[in-house]
Amino acid sequence: MINLKLIFRVLGFLVLVEGLAMLLALLVSIIYKEDDLNAFFIISSGCIVLGLAVVFFTRKSSKKIGKREGFTIVSLVWIVFSIFGSLPYMINGYIPDFTNAFFETMSGFTTTGSSILRDIEALPHGILFWRSISQWLGGMGIIVLSLAVLPIFGIGGMQLYAAEVPGPAPDKISPKIKQTAKMLWGIYLILTVSEAILLWVGGMSFFDSICHSFTTMATGGFSTKQASIAHWDSPFIHYVIIIFMFLAGTNFSLTFSALNGKFIRVFKDEEFKYYISFIGIFTLIIFAGLLISQLYGVEKSFRDALFQVVSIITTTGYVTADYLLWHPFLTILIFSLFFFGGSAGSTGGGIKIMRIVILLKNSYYELKRMIHPHAVIPVRFNNHSVDSKIVTNVLAFFILYFLIFIVGSVIFTIMEPDMPSAMGAVATCLGNIGPGLGNVGPVENFYHIAPAGKWFLSGLMLLGRLELLTVLVLFSPSFWKE
Repeated sequence: MINLKLIFRVLGFLVLVEGLAMLLALLVSIIYKEDDLNAFFIISSGCIVLGLAVVFFTRKSSKKIGKREGFTIVSLVWIVFSIFGSLPYMINGYIPDFTNAFFETMSGFTTTGSSILRDIEALPHGILFWRSISQWLGGMGIIVLSLAVLPIFGIGGMQLYAAEVPGPAPDKISPKIKQTAKMLWGIYLILTVSEAILLWVGGMSFFDSICHSFTTMATGGFSTKQASIAHWDSPFIHYVIIIFMFLAGTNFSLTFSALNGKFIRVFKDEEFKYYISFIGIFTLIIFAGLLISQLYGVEKSFRDALFQVVSIITTTGYVTADYLLWHPFLTILIFSLFFFGGSAGSTGGGIKIMRIVILLKNSYYELKRMIHPHAVIPVRFNNHSVDSKIVTNVLAFFILYFLIFIVGSVIFTIMEPDMPSAMGAVATCLGNIGPGLGNVGPVENFYHIAPAGKWFLSGLMLLGRLELLTVLVLFSPSFWKE
């Protein structure tokens, strides 16, 4: 039987964490003396009190957490966080409609970056900070954050880690899950602070540099400016953000190895090689296309090509140029990147480079097996044979992903008749990217989408953030059987 008390206990603890995070936004409101102060005080206090009460009244629950409890918690926490997180937007009327507020908040916590806001600069600093920190928390994963604390309650966290960490196979840095969570967050914090300092030195205000370092490392893409990073016509700022988007899309266990001086492991990693190769190939093609079209000069063409490629492949979603104005061939290339994603074990969304490499290798080896039907030709990755179960899982993921994309695009045309816009909206929300095509392109937003469409896209954001199977398994009757 599923342990409901334990589920409520963990959710209560996480609501408490959300309330504490809102206190940081409250502090920003106090510093800038703006009218969102009351909203954050009321909601943060409510979350803290509610969280403490739930934790207290469930203190006698069993501490054993199984797969059903793990998958249920991971799926529910994003919904719960988005419900409470949407309230500060609503109380002061900055996003008065619950559907819009929920969409914005779900987009934040799932690090999608799609927005309904039409005048971001008009928002008070506390609200802007809350948008940014919601992505920062969602980037590494609220569940991974909790792993460092849950053992205090006597609750083991490996089931939560397996359900939350993006990628086909979680790569633990440390044998102990609590230590792994601390190391992940340590790396995350170091990179965030480093980027904030560089952006500040490069000309951003201190507040903007903090917010953008949060959303860059989360591969989220929320900006404090309506024009996104295009607001700053600074090559230095653009290149700094490119570097940190690249790092955020890299497996954090490799970043840990690099920080410990183990560079050989980094450059021998097969996924990392493909990650760099895909970025390099797409950047060169788009760079050449921009030069031929004579839209910009050489440096600007290279910078915009590299920025957009890194931004989309890591699912960050920042923009410095409207790629819909480029040659249709280049726009199609950008759209194809919607189906890549960052490395496994990164904060990026999407399909993930590792899955793409395994799929390509398996397809190639399948041809060899046809030529040599009696030969045993396993798929190898990083000089190790890949378990057939993982290959099957990857194939199932691809089929499900594209099935959801195709069916979702068809359904969404009911709410958005323009097919490119519908396909772009579904692809960008499922891949947790941000900008799409057509009416939801890089200089547009999702405000005009009908309420039903926003709820539909919010569901796709959740599916994409938790890599499909984590959510879909909850709808399987066999999952709930003893």
